[in-house]
Amino acid sequence: MFKITSTILFSIIISSCAYFETNNIATNDSQFGLTVSAQGVLQKDGAPYIGIGVNYFDAFCRVLKNNNDKSYQRGFKELSRLGIPFVRFMASGYWPNDMKLYIKNPKKYFALLDEVVASAEKNNIGLIPSLFWNEAMVSDLVGEPLNQWGNPKSKTHQFMRKYTQQIVTRYKSSPAIWGWEFGNEMNLRVDLPNASDYRAQIEPKRGTAKFRTDKDELSSKNLSIALVEFAKMVRQLDKYRMLSSGNSMPRASAYHNSYDKNWQLDTRKQTQNIIKRDNPDPIDTVSVHFYANNEYFKRKKNYDRFIDNLKEVAKTERKPVFIGEFGLCNGAGISLSKASGEFKKLLAVMKNGRIPLAALWVYDLDSQKGTCNITKTNARSYQLKSIEKSN
Repeated sequence: MFKITSTILFSIIISSCAYFETNNIATNDSQFGLTVSAQGVLQKDGAPYIGIGVNYFDAFCRVLKNNNDKSYQRGFKELSRLGIPFVRFMASGYWPNDMKLYIKNPKKYFALLDEVVASAEKNNIGLIPSLFWNEAMVSDLVGEPLNQWGNPKSKTHQFMRKYTQQIVTRYKSSPAIWGWEFGNEMNLRVDLPNASDYRAQIEPKRGTAKFRTDKDELSSKNLSIALVEFAKMVRQLDKYRMLSSGNSMPRASAYHNSYDKNWQLDTRKQTQNIIKRDNPDPIDTVSVHFYANNEYFKRKKNYDRFIDNLKEVAKTERKPVFIGEFGLCNGAGISLSKASGEFKKLLAVMKNGRIPLAALWVYDLDSQKGTCNITKTNARSYQLKSIEKSN
């Protein structure tokens, strides 16, 4: 397993801080990105903002794995021409081994990420970096179980704070950065009655732990602590840009999972309580993911009702809704011939509900070629054209 010693971690912090201090642009970063008003209105350049972007999941990861793969440059250029205003992407490696360059040569690691950010700037593409996409990556990297996300004194939190500090300090003066996000769908892992069946993957060749125990089973308390500590770290450095948990739509039984340890369907009010719980202050947006084949819609069958639910939470919490992923992938029980109509229905529900921010899943992801991948020329290209028209 690939682990970080305290000595190596300290040297990374010092060398990286010294590097980004000399590369930072001295400017007022309050003029950049997306902000949330005291009334809970998403704003850009001082005015209310509504927009639909895309997930460009591996824009950075592809060059991290192959330093010569700069295909994201072509991607940003194409998205700009299509009027796509921003992308959400994984701003780290997925597996522990993907972070070897960060550990061994942080200067080169950040140079690669610098080029991604610079390309986005050049093409007027906004960026919402998701820093800890795979919740097990950090814990595996430092040799701790996943429940240490609930311990602010842990090595997991030490790594989280330092990496967050490096990323935010380095890029907060870039006009390309629209917001900051913790991770991806960590809420779907918490409080499961059958948690032992859904522990994080074991891939020792990729740097994971060789085994998992009940200490790798996440609780909603672990998640809340991690989100709050992440948001506090960001707010020390960037007091303006929006903050997202990266969480998905709650499971249809999330409330009962947490409090009754069963799979009974939640009520509307219980779902709202879970959404509030999983997007705690200082996180200032309500993050969900919105798929046609999600279990929520398989069991409740109502897009409009869920959007109304979100809007009610957003109003009471004074936080704008960020649908960090939405879309229509193969396996949704919808034929290809009907997919376009169903996708337009999803889009119309968000538009009619005046959802301020959403990101389509997923642009140019070759590993999902047969399921979700969307390019300008493949069979799902109509989705890009639809959001281009909507924007």
